[in-house]
Amino acid sequence: MTKRGLLTGTALAMSLPALCHLAPAATWLPGIRRWAPSLAGRGDPGKVAITFDDGPSPESTPAFLTELAASNVHATFFMVGEHLARHREVGRAVARAGHEIAVHGWCHRYLLGRTRRAVRDDLARAADLVTQVAGTPPTWFRPPYGVLTTDALLAATQLGLRPILWTLWARDWITGATPETILATLEPGLRGGVTVLLHDAAPPGSPCDRSATLGALPHLIRRIRAQGLSPGPLRDHRIHDHTLRRTP
Repeated sequence: MTKRGLLTGTALAMSLPALCHLAPAATWLPGIRRWAPSLAGRGDPGKVAITFDDGPSPESTPAFLTELAASNVHATFFMVGEHLARHREVGRAVARAGHEIAVHGWCHRYLLGRTRRAVRDDLARAADLVTQVAGTPPTWFRPPYGVLTTDALLAATQLGLRPILWTLWARDWITGATPETILATLEPGLRGGVTVLLHDAAPPGSPCDRSATLGALPHLIRRIRAQGLSPGPLRDHRIHDHTLRRTP
């Protein structure tokens, strides 16, 4: 073998562990998620799962609770642990209203580049806080930015959390988003069995105005019902997959 070939082979061998670690990170891409329907949140064809990320926020989350109550709809809220720690009363209000609380990590940052222990500690800390606030252990885990790693998948399995992303995203975080652009983004894929990603709050440093999402929400619910479908939380979506169990 030539020196160049030896170097190439060595580099490839060294990169294999990194590739194994990073491979799941591509699952946020629509083309990849089509090959993983459970991960993409495809469930009961008679339902549409409504999910919110990045809360809770005392500035915006209560308005979403009011709108959901007016529409008689429950949803799943993926909460950031450090946000929930600061605003436990908002989290309790979400739980009291009958909504499902899920894990969105302890802090809103990529899991890439973090150690296996750090990732597990992050998820465990967030899951324990959700249990304290909601009164029941969380079922679902959605990584920040939708970027999974092998370590995150392993940690979620050990903690009894089911990783899940989304089928449709509203792109409601984009500057200049309006209720009309949000609905237009969702419309082409809005059908039975999908999971919709919305945001009731924003990561630190991002604009916290979620008025466009709030304005789109009642119209989205009406469009779902106009198709004869039922909007609701992930717990009612009957996503067919193996059940993960919490381990010590």
